[in-house]
Amino acid sequence: MGQSLSQMYVHLVFATKGRKPLIAEECEERLHAYMAGILKNMNSPAIIINSVPDHIHILFRLSKNYALAKVVEMVKKDSSKWMKQIVKGNRNFSWQIGYGAFSVSSSALETVKRYIERQKQHHHIQSFREEIEEFVLHYELVEYDPQYFWD
Repeated sequence: MGQSLSQMYVHLVFATKGRKPLIAEECEERLHAYMAGILKNMNSPAIIINSVPDHIHILFRLSKNYALAKVVEMVKKDSSKWMKQIVKGNRNFSWQIGYGAFSVSSSALETVKRYIERQKQHHHIQSFREEIEEFVLHYELVEYDPQYFWD
């Protein structure tokens, strides 16, 4: 086969370091747009990005040319630098070391998109930890170790 074909969708979730509420409402749209630009430059277009003060959800199509870990690294590294420069008072901004990345089938894109759109309402009834632990059960993740994930 001479052509490489790939269509992998990823629901990416990661938090601010220590889950501090550092994503201010007045900068979140600009942060989302900046992250979308990073993803676009890596041929991994964002479908939707949404955040609450202590974590972010990104649904995107992973490029066939980049490993997931590299895409995540660039999104986190570049957006962290941007937040330190753009947002006053965020000189110590950083993301947690780890992340959650979950595969999404084409048939579930709209469901996941709606879920991400409703993050602010969702977190009035469920904590971030409860959300992640629900994902762990749903996706049957055996590597999850709360001792390390929540550092």
